[in-house]
Amino acid sequence: MSASVKSLLSTLTSRGPHRVLRGNLGIAGQPGVVFTPESGRNLPAVVFGHGWLTSAERYRRLLEHLASWGIVAAAPDTERGPIPSHLGLAADLLTTLDICTGVRLGDGEISVHPDRLALAGHGMGAGAAVIAAGQREVAAVAALFPAPTAPAAEQIASGLDTPALILAGATDMTSIGSNAIPLATAWGGPALLRALDRASRNGIIEGRRVLTAMGMGKHEAKSARLTYALLTGYLLATMTDDKTYRPFTDPETVIPHTTVIDPAAPPEEEPQQPKLGQLVTLLRR
Repeated sequence: MSASVKSLLSTLTSRGPHRVLRGNLGIAGQPGVVFTPESGRNLPAVVFGHGWLTSAERYRRLLEHLASWGIVAAAPDTERGPIPSHLGLAADLLTTLDICTGVRLGDGEISVHPDRLALAGHGMGAGAAVIAAGQREVAAVAALFPAPTAPAAEQIASGLDTPALILAGATDMTSIGSNAIPLATAWGGPALLRALDRASRNGIIEGRRVLTAMGMGKHEAKSARLTYALLTGYLLATMTDDKTYRPFTDPETVIPHTTVIDPAAPPEEEPQQPKLGQLVTLLRR
């Protein structure tokens, strides 16, 4: 990893230079939250979909982190029950996009550029973001530890030429609860799939007392900070004209504690175990 990328990663792991304001999307008729820089015109914006049995509030640090780097970050707070509608969450993501672009935020000193929009999400919210991207052109999509949805996000991804960042946990990327590899394989446009070392798919959720009791793991602070940096760098590279962050879109960029996965590469063969006769022969030598 070059010194410049190392410095960038260290910088983006920390909060950005902007003071952050918090707002309530409910004022505009959509339950949810929005975090913005204190001021700015024609800002980039990302709308974020939450995971299963969680709420937008469980991603507060992530949304605040993005806002501190000059990105308006909003998240609808719907479909929180045990049997959510992924189509419903996708529709709410699009409604939230409309609010971000059509309503002056803050005291009227904050506006969003209509061509600097992204959709993102975690778990089922990642799939909902893909579903939404199939209905609205955006600058980028970010799927964090994506989970299967109905309809299948992979089917929609094949028709998208939007740049995509797909992050997955190395510990459970091939489990039934992750569709990161099929999603990256199906993606029609440029897709970057990174596996995070020692990360699990629910580690970025904050304060998950209910889910922890259900055996779904704890908050992983190191993985969360790395996720914040990777997501922020990717969004700044794809939604703004700042070339500083281009390394975060390059699959050749080496980033510590992550591995770029080529979904088209053949799986590595398991080493063959010697048969009993071969063992006997070896022991006689």
